[in-house]
Amino acid sequence: MTATTSQRLFDAIDVTWPAANRRMLGPWCLRDGRGGGKRVSATTLAADFAPEDVKDAEAAMIESGQSPLFMVRNNETALDQALEARSYTVIDPTVVLTCPVTRLTDIAVPRLATFEIWEPLAIMVEIWAKGGIEAERLSVMYRAPTKTAIFARWNQRPAGTGFVATDGHVAMVHAVEVLEAQRRQGVAGWIMRAAAHWAARQDASVLAVLCTQANTPALALYSALGFRETATYHYRRKTD
Repeated sequence: MTATTSQRLFDAIDVTWPAANRRMLGPWCLRDGRGGGKRVSATTLAADFAPEDVKDAEAAMIESGQSPLFMVRNNETALDQALEARSYTVIDPTVVLTCPVTRLTDIAVPRLATFEIWEPLAIMVEIWAKGGIEAERLSVMYRAPTKTAIFARWNQRPAGTGFVATDGHVAMVHAVEVLEAQRRQGVAGWIMRAAAHWAARQDASVLAVLCTQANTPALALYSALGFRETATYHYRRKTD
């Protein structure tokens, strides 16, 4: 498996779950998410900064109609402290998990259990909507250059869906959603394996997924599949 650094994974997040627009302002990378969620709207640090530089990013986000939001990655301790001093609180601590693609392609997905489909079917859109993944996040998926969606059926009924895209040797899975009546039956695991089989055909060697630390059932699933923590991040936004 090709060595994959934390920075390489953060680069892959930007490619596989892309903002509508990104621009540089001094040491900051600012994103326009157009309602697609925190990941495509948060400002990140791209160079050395001074604590007083935070106000420039704040002003730019406010001017563009966005509430100030920063993503703090791995060991960006100075940024974390600067934001805390300006009354920013931590939200959604998240882990970036990875495993070799080959770890999940060792067995075949059961026939008719999953389908690779792009563009998404109406039933897939409905399943995502039940999980709060609506039109703005679907627009994020459409912006990714190399991607597919996975549709899962179980017990001869629609069961779940997910999205996977590649950036070089990294394939990243996003937006896995399983219908409540079909949970705890292994559906999410088959979606991940189907994503790995697709990734292998794109010559990807690493499969990655993002999971909040609060989502303990998903973390247990990914651990059982062989995923390991490779990077971390959290967001900070102002309490007022």
